[in-house]
Amino acid sequence: MGKIVAIANQKGGVGKTTTAINLAAALAILEKKVLLIDSDPQANASSGLGFRATAEDYTIYDCLINGDHPKDTIVETDVPFLSLIPSSIDLVGAEIELVSVENREFQMSIALEKVRDDYDYIIIDCLPSLGLITVNALTAADSVLVPIQCEIFSLEGYSKLRSTIGMVQSSLNEDLEIEGIVLSMYDKRLKMANLVVSEVNENLSELVYDTIIHRNSKIGEAPSMGMPVITYDISSTGASNYLNLAYEFLKRNEEKLSSRQSAKRIKQRVKNLNS
Repeated sequence: MGKIVAIANQKGGVGKTTTAINLAAALAILEKKVLLIDSDPQANASSGLGFRATAEDYTIYDCLINGDHPKDTIVETDVPFLSLIPSSIDLVGAEIELVSVENREFQMSIALEKVRDDYDYIIIDCLPSLGLITVNALTAADSVLVPIQCEIFSLEGYSKLRSTIGMVQSSLNEDLEIEGIVLSMYDKRLKMANLVVSEVNENLSELVYDTIIHRNSKIGEAPSMGMPVITYDISSTGASNYLNLAYEFLKRNEEKLSSRQSAKRIKQRVKNLNS
């Protein structure tokens, strides 16, 4: 049975979608079968993997509102082992449409249970807000991975998210856990960034990943090419960071990689993809 992980933070601009795309891609490069769910109407996770939905395409909206089978909405990406359920601007109206639906908070859970066994991991890129779509994602998820930008206001966003998680645990999904906290957009030259890293490690050490995602131009460039950073530039700091995050993620989930795959082997696999 695949594990469902929501990538969430109620504060925008913290690297949430970037983490969803690149962690999913890194796990896929490590030959884990991954499904990425884009549950944001801006559809940045979809375009970041080179897919832009048209009026004829089925999206997560159709699963939530029309009850379509997820298999009818899944598209394959250019990264082997990585599939996508895309989003579109139609999802904007889903918040209102779900209000009158029976079991409205469980529509994503109902949909994903139909394909959970087909994947090792299902990753949901959540909206940076608390609404029915985000509640659906948290209700469907086994755990929440929280990206925190290395700046002070991101800590406020985390405290609000903890409150939201508590509400979901108490009424909708008592088994929901915090997968961990990923520090992102780190620039060691900035005093504030170092202060945030120190404070987070001091107060939330048991949750914080050792891997820190550094500010890196390649991470910013990759989405414009419709690619995760690992296939855009495997030699970049960003690609290295996300591969390390994937290794740590798997270790936390007590997975042993069959012969921990060497950097040389991974680089060759990416080279083959781009040839």
